[in-house]
Amino acid sequence: MKRIAGKLLALLLCLMQCCMGQADVYWTEISEEESALLQQKGEEIIEPEETLPDYVVWLIGVAKGELGYTEQRNGYTKYGAWAGDEKAEWCAEFLCWCVNQVDETHGTSLLTNIYPKYSGTNVGLKWFLKEGRYIARKGTVPDWGSEWFIGEEDKMEANSYIPRPGDWMFFSTLASGDTTHVAMVEYCTKKQDGTVMVHVLEGNRPDKVQQASYLISDSTILGYGTVFDLADIVLRQGQEGKKVEQLQGYLRDIGLLEAQYVTGKYGQHTADAVRAFQKIEGAEQTGIANHHTQLALQKYVREWYLTHGEYFAVQEDDNTDPDFDFDF
Repeated sequence: MKRIAGKLLALLLCLMQCCMGQADVYWTEISEEESALLQQKGEEIIEPEETLPDYVVWLIGVAKGELGYTEQRNGYTKYGAWAGDEKAEWCAEFLCWCVNQVDETHGTSLLTNIYPKYSGTNVGLKWFLKEGRYIARKGTVPDWGSEWFIGEEDKMEANSYIPRPGDWMFFSTLASGDTTHVAMVEYCTKKQDGTVMVHVLEGNRPDKVQQASYLISDSTILGYGTVFDLADIVLRQGQEGKKVEQLQGYLRDIGLLEAQYVTGKYGQHTADAVRAFQKIEGAEQTGIANHHTQLALQKYVREWYLTHGEYFAVQEDDNTDPDFDFDF
């Protein structure tokens, strides 16, 4: 009876903590002081919709272990020294250093594959954009176009993406929109009035590794380099990246683009293939793979696969997989 009562008491305490917003979250450690502050502000931690990969937990742990690190008076930091410039403005260097620590400790290959290794203005943002994992806060990327959540009919609204732990958040304080700062998302919270706050870990703030929080609608936030591939974007001639390569793969599969032009670079042949598909659909033949064109193409390809069983045929002595992608 005592054992049962003990279990019930533990369950009750756990429920009370959850209701008070003080329950631990599995990907980061929340101190009692931080938990009390969140409770005081009426903020409740938002659980991510997707299961986070282990490397996000490791990465956040490494970054939090650096809290309080301060650059020396001459501007030296170990993060800058690791990156090759010991007196660098080191917000990006800090994040890249943390990723490298995870790689060295766990034998992963995150740096240059899941996260960029960089230090220059705009380089990190453009890297994520090329990888197909960038979401603009306003839902539109300059020189590209509008974004939408994968498979959704509606355009992405400003401030509608709630960043996931492990995402990198890019800032600009310049009229040009060039990046001036980067931080890593630790978690997001929601207030009773629905306001969302983004809590981050960042270096060089202004000379330390610190925690900070921002309104999700903060005008200095450009967007997020994301852990997950969650959004599509308008594609047009002159662009390149994994989203372009995916588009080219669809066009190749239905016979509108020769395999040699599946390069990840949106050139004339790709634009002509998009026009050919738009003609099939009875749409305006712009050569630009906008929202409507991409959704229509994905639907067309799904149906094409179902009616072309020979596409899936594999010879008995052929151990290779068919070259197609169902990621839509």
